[in-house]
Amino acid sequence: MLTLATPVLAVSRYTSTQMACADVQAKIAREGAVILRYSGRKGIPLYDRYVASGRQCSFDEFAKASTVPTADRQNCPVRHCERRPEPEDCRNFLEPGCFGLD
Repeated sequence: MLTLATPVLAVSRYTSTQMACADVQAKIAREGAVILRYSGRKGIPLYDRYVASGRQCSFDEFAKASTVPTADRQNCPVRHCERRPEPEDCRNFLEPGCFGLD
């Protein structure tokens, strides 16, 4: 019997609104992926996994541009993994996530 040990990768969690945008982006770049939490417009807690590039996404996902609120910016640019659209749903060759383009 063959047993393989795989490392458990812990993902750091941060509250984006307690950090400057540059600090959020630096954490993502350094760690590859982080969980960011913040309150939505109606006060509901929101969170997602944000990544440095598509390499942190699964094979059927791509790193889509997004924004999160931070202490110094309402819309800090980040990326999160999103499922690639089906080829028939791609209207434009240059559309993000279509035809392997990120």
